[in-house]
Parts: sequence; structure tokens; C-alpha cells
Amino acid sequence: MLDKIAHWLTRKPKLVALAAVLLLIPSALGYVATRVNYDILSYLPQDLPSAQGEKLLEDPFHMAATSMLMVDGMPAGYSNQLINEIKKVPGVSNAIWLSNMVGIQIPVEMIPASFRDIFFSGSATMMIIQYEYPGASDETMEAIDQIRALCNEKCFLAGFSVVVRDTCAIMDKELPVFVALAVVLALAVMLLTLESFALPLVFLTGIGMAIVYNFGTNIFLGEISYITKAIAAVLQLGVTMDYSIFLYHRYMEERKHYDDIRDAMAQAIVAAFRSLSGSSATTIAGFLALCFMQMTLGKNIGLVMAKGVVLGIATVIFVLPSLVLIFDKYIVRFAHRPFLPSMHHINAFVIRHRRAFAVLMLLLVAPAWYSQNHTTMYYKLDESLPRDLPSIVSNEKLKKDFDMAVSHFILLRDDLTPAQMSDIETRMEEVPGVTSVLSYHKILGTGIPDFFIPEDVRDILKQGGYQMMMVNSNREPATDSVAEQLDQMQAILDDHDPNAMITGEGAMYRDLIETMNVDIMVTNIISIAAIFLIIAIVFKSISIPAVLVATIELAIVINQGMSYFTGAEVCFIAPCIISCIQLGATVDYAILMTSRFQDELRSGKDRLEAIQIAADSSDASIITSALVLFAATLGVSFVSSIDLIGAICTMLARGAFISALVSIFLMPAVLCVCEPLFQKTSLHWRTSPPEKKGRKKEEQPTAGVSQ
Repeated sequence: MLDKIAHWLTRKPKLVALAAVLLLIPSALGYVATRVNYDILSYLPQDLPSAQGEKLLEDPFHMAATSMLMVDGMPAGYSNQLINEIKKVPGVSNAIWLSNMVGIQIPVEMIPASFRDIFFSGSATMMIIQYEYPGASDETMEAIDQIRALCNEKCFLAGFSVVVRDTCAIMDKELPVFVALAVVLALAVMLLTLESFALPLVFLTGIGMAIVYNFGTNIFLGEISYITKAIAAVLQLGVTMDYSIFLYHRYMEERKHYDDIRDAMAQAIVAAFRSLSGSSATTIAGFLALCFMQMTLGKNIGLVMAKGVVLGIATVIFVLPSLVLIFDKYIVRFAHRPFLPSMHHINAFVIRHRRAFAVLMLLLVAPAWYSQNHTTMYYKLDESLPRDLPSIVSNEKLKKDFDMAVSHFILLRDDLTPAQMSDIETRMEEVPGVTSVLSYHKILGTGIPDFFIPEDVRDILKQGGYQMMMVNSNREPATDSVAEQLDQMQAILDDHDPNAMITGEGAMYRDLIETMNVDIMVTNIISIAAIFLIIAIVFKSISIPAVLVATIELAIVINQGMSYFTGAEVCFIAPCIISCIQLGATVDYAILMTSRFQDELRSGKDRLEAIQIAADSSDASIITSALVLFAATLGVSFVSSIDLIGAICTMLARGAFISALVSIFLMPAVLCVCEPLFQKTSLHWRTSPPEKKGRKKEEQPTAGVSQ
């Protein structure tokens, strides 16, 4: 069946290319229609108390998101007019200021200082803006833009949703630069390492189509995260370039045996499909391991990237052959010798000192493991953003002027007695780091009669059998101090309402930290186990996958530990992404060399000669593949103003480089030293497996025809 498909594809190259181009149209439409989610906290497991609390804030409280607006040095009339205009903005459910909370009947001077200080600090006053829709929704993003349009330069809009809006703006601006730079740098690498100046352009055309197909089909996932959007195209380019190179090299080998280049390409398609379907399994397994994270961000990244690999293979098999045939004359015309140096003498040196290099590998384990375990991670996402962003400036002002780094939202039963509420409020104010407490009972506690409280304020604080309490804190989110603070607050609530829920940025970050600590371990175990199993099946061995996975895992640990020596903090999501992607994408280097090593042993060569040939023949492919991934991701790390994206791409680039070094300098020595073990623990290691009788019967007529 595959033979017939390959034959048809090579006879209709222009038709196939036209169909591939036409498929770009629905893919582009799907790409435009796919929503991008900029709220990482929304990927938390929905059964967590903080996530359930967020749902209650959304319905029935209509507080899906909250922002703080500070007005500095402006008269009260301006603030009053501004808050009335903000209330009319679509997507805003309510806007609260001290005057409309207690009613205009009560002069500000008559409000107790402890309550008044929540909304005033020096020449600045603060308003609380609540949104109808979730913090990262399109409606809330549009509402934030309109609120900013109403404000002057003396206004500062702060809060998590505002940070999300600025992140969205940065990504929209920088993504085209990411992709363009990745293409330019990958092109530069391929011009030096491939056999023709025209060939890289053909490869990039095919991979570009695969990337568009991948992004277009994301519409079936509903949405993708902005991290996925930022790295998927660059990563797909770096990871799937190998498949194009393999197909072309096989095509060039087959050209020697056929007069018609179409027949040569048809045979190359068949051979490439059988090889790539197996070799890509480790890469796909690495990506799919991310799907087992409790935090569904991993599933989002994993599915998109695994789909990208599958579509990359499909494009190489079905589209790239047509492009190569169409532009074959140009590829031949601009042919040149690759500019890669010979690695023969380096490989010979490594093999001669194989025991020393094997010992070196063992000696690297301890410092690499230590540095990885002592690398500092950060979880607060706005730490990765430029400090001059309007939202970051506003958040800093909120913390400085109002001593508010985070606001906790507590949802309690609304039938608690006044005595119970007084006890809760008093004890909350005594918790270290708490700067103010706002609740319906506390408003009444200032001596204001119930009928003076406007109805819209009552609706904000009491809905659907719940009442909401807002506790402001000067503790930074995603820190041990705020986690301790949340524990103390929960203990207070448990005395009166064990079912009370604490939500908001601080609680969700604490849940994020606890979730990710488990996810990092789970994804590592699953990716290692899956890739171990795949290699064990390929080589029919127990020892070979153990050696190959251990070698690449050493490269991963060295990569992650480098941040310890450079003093750089690593974003919480980076270890999961790096470990799965680097293992899945670069273990192919080790598989390539091991396969060639086995082939040479089966041909009768001794292990020293076999490993020399295997290393010499594999190095060019390893270097080309690693350099493409290195160049494509490193460029992004230089231009991204979002440290989260830059740090991930830096680690991906560094990981490709380290894996290549380990494969070139350590892998030959380890394979040679462990070869006796492979022979004892592997099936048909030195001898080819016996051919099936059915296959022999099929080959007899073919032999007769050739004679």
C-alpha cells in the first residue's frame, strides 16, 4: 500500500504541492480563530479549594477578576466621575470606592481611620474594580483597555488581570520576531552543514507548512497557552528538521540505483516512513509525558508538540518529496561540500581513552545532581516580565503606597453570627502581614446602619448563601511567608466555618507550587519509563535503554544544574518542559550511534572498529540536528523580553548543545565499554535476527525476475 502511495506522490509532485498550499488556507483560518490563554493559574486542577473559590467569585458574586485602580493627586470630583464611567464599561460588574460603599450620606471624615485607610494613602486613593468574566478572557482584556483609555497619567491600574493584559501585548509584538529569527539562524546553520545552498530553503518550506498545519489544528483543542504559542513553532522547527535531512539523504542514496529520480524518491519515501515512524516515537513519548501533569498546562503543551511531530512526519513523507522533485535541478546546481570538519581524530582519541571517558561520565553525576537540586525556582509569573511595564509599575505602587502585595478573598457562610464574624475579623487582622480586612459585617461594625449600605455593595459582599471577605496582605505571592499566612488564616476559619474557602492570587500560587512539585517528579518518571520501553523494544535489550537513557539524563541534569552556577532563577514550568523535551528529542542522537554500532558489529567488525565507524558516520547528523535546535531556540532567548520564554529557550538551546557533546565525547566510550554487557543482555545483538519464512517465499520470485 505504501509503495503505491509513494509511486503516486512522485508522479504528481506539482498536484501534491498545490494541495499542500491549499491546505494552508483552512490552517491559517484555524490559527487565527484559536484562542490564546495568558492566565497560567487557570490551568490548576479544578478540584482545588482555590479553584473552586474562583468559580464562586465568578458566580454568584460576579467577581471573576479584580483590579485595583489608584488615583494619585487628583480631586475627589475626578475620582467620583471616573468610577461612574468605569461602571459603564462592558465587562465591568462593579467598581467600588469608599464614597459609594458607605453612601454619600456619611462624610469621609466620619469613617473610622482603620477603615478609611484601606482606600486612602497620602495623596492617593484606591478603587476596586470587579469584572464579569475571568481574568484572562477577551472581555476582561477589552475592559482593561477601555479603563486605561478613561484614565490619565495620574492613574495606576494594578492586579493580576492587568499583568495578563500586558503579557498578551508583549507576545503579540514579539512572536513574529521569534519565528523570523529562528528561521534565519536555522537557515544559516543548514547552509553550512547541508550539501546545497538551495536545500535549506526547500526544507524550511516543508517545515513551515507543517508548523502552519499544527497551529491551525489547535482550534480543535479550544485554546492554547501563550507559552505553547511562543515555543511551539521554534521547537517544531528544531525537532523535526532531522526528518527532512533523513529523507533527503536516503533519496540521494537511492539515486545511485535508479535512472528515474521519481523511482528513487518513491523508494526513499518507503524507507523513510519505516524509519521515522520508529525514531519519532521517543520524541512523541517525551511530549506526551507532559500530558500526565495535574496542571493542565502540560497537557496543552504536550498535545500541541506531539501533534506537531506527527504532522512534521506527515509533511516529510507526503509533501517534502514533491518539493525536492520540483526543485531538484536547483538543489543540484547549488550543491557544495558541507563545511563540517571531520571528527575522525577526535573519535579515535575518545575510543583510545574510552575507560577514562567512561569514568568521567560517572564523576560528572554527583556535581550535576547537586547543582540541579540546588537551582532556585520562581513561581510568580510577573517576575519574568520587564519592570517598566505599566502593570508592574502599578503593582509596585500599590505595594508601596497601600502596603498591599496580594489580596486574599475568603468565601464564608452568610449565616455566621455577628460574634463569630467579629472574632474572625479580629484574628485575621492579627495575622502577621495582614494590612486590612474588608467585609460586610466590618462595614456595619463601624456604626453605619444596614439601610445606609447601598444595595449594589450588599450584592458584592453577600450572594447565594455566601459572604465574601477581602484580606489584604503585604506578603509577596508564591513565597513561604504567604503560604504560612494562608495556613494561619485557614486555621481561624476552621474554628467557625470549616467549609470556608480562600482564593485569589496568593492561594492559587500556593496550590501551583504544591501541584508542580508532584508534576515534576511524575513527568520525569513517565518520560523515562516510556522512552526506556521504546528503546528496549527497538533493540530487544534491557541494558541498552538503561545506558542510553542514563547518558542523556546526565546531559539533562547538567543542563538544569547550569542555572545554579550562573545564579539564574528558573521558572517553575521549565524543569518539566526541559526534561521531557530534551530526553525525547536528543535521545535519538544516542539511538542513531547505537544502531550504526550494532550494524557494524553484525557485519563482522570488532567493537573498536565498529564504534569508530559508528561515531564517524553519526557525528555529522548529530551536529547538524543539535545546531539547528540550538540556533532556533537560542535566538528567541536573546530577543524575548519575557524572561519565562527566554529562560525556557535558553535551556532548550543549552540542552541540545550539551546532549550533542555528551553523544560525541561520552557515548562512543560508554558504548564500547558496555558492549560485552549488551551482548549478554540483548537478543540478536551481534547477529541479525533470522528472517521469517513468509518473507523468504516472497523474495524468491523477485530474485528470479532480476536474474
